[in-house]
Amino acid sequence: MLKECLKSILALSLNEQKREIILVDDGSDESPMPALADLQQYFIYIRQNNQGLSAARNIGLRNANGCYVQFVDGDDTIIPFAYEHCLDIARYRNADIVAFEMTQKRREKRDLTQAGPMTGSEYLNNYNIHAAACSYLFKKNILHGLLFTLNILHEDEEFTPQLILHADVLYKTNAEAYFYRQREESITHNHSKRAIVKKLDDTFNIIIRFQARIDTFPKLEQKALKRRIAQLTMDYLFNVARYTHSMKHLEQAIDRLNKRGLYPLPDKKYTRNYRLFRKLIQYKNGRRLIIAVTLR
Repeated sequence: MLKECLKSILALSLNEQKREIILVDDGSDESPMPALADLQQYFIYIRQNNQGLSAARNIGLRNANGCYVQFVDGDDTIIPFAYEHCLDIARYRNADIVAFEMTQKRREKRDLTQAGPMTGSEYLNNYNIHAAACSYLFKKNILHGLLFTLNILHEDEEFTPQLILHADVLYKTNAEAYFYRQREESITHNHSKRAIVKKLDDTFNIIIRFQARIDTFPKLEQKALKRRIAQLTMDYLFNVARYTHSMKHLEQAIDRLNKRGLYPLPDKKYTRNYRLFRKLIQYKNGRRLIIAVTLR
């Protein structure tokens, strides 16, 4: 899978002077280098003790010298034709961020469109974002010191909205430029009790950190971040119901949010699903229905 991933990057129109591939080995049991011997001239290899995805991405960011950054997980691939469209937007539109689509199908969509330019706050206010950091090509200089928080699950939920708010020029495209491989043994699919508790607690803490910082942003960015907080809060409550199937746990989560001023959910016309969920979660029968739906 790793060799396939690297070859998909090497297939792009970027020559060696325009391309820098940093391969971060986060404490694998065996080094992949023997299997990648025929490709080792094309990438920089960094091995570290296992510290998790956030630490691996952070070390990649610290060592990156390019103008733009693209995260690619080692079991995924770039889809060349669609990604070239993203590169063209970056080249000819001088975009701070190019937002594109991820897919689980190996296909090349030809009817490509784009929307923009827009600021990051406009994007957050008008679109439902993909949290996955791999679905954005972005300029390194807009980070302004932003890194991934260590030792949390769903670290993208915290990193990506902040990254987007740093953008003055953002383009969104329907290009399905990134092949995402579903694997049952991946972190995302770990549904042990311990993993579920950590996922829920980490999401709650991300919401709280956003809430604590909201007054430090300009007005337009505050509005965008409030929308994201509301959506994350909805996701948090839904996942409590989905993972625990427990009215007791859902009531405890609501009480936890209420004490922080995050519940009831704000009465905003964000999305159809948001409006429906907001109505249901306000009443016990609605909460029972949400739990029943998650049992299917």
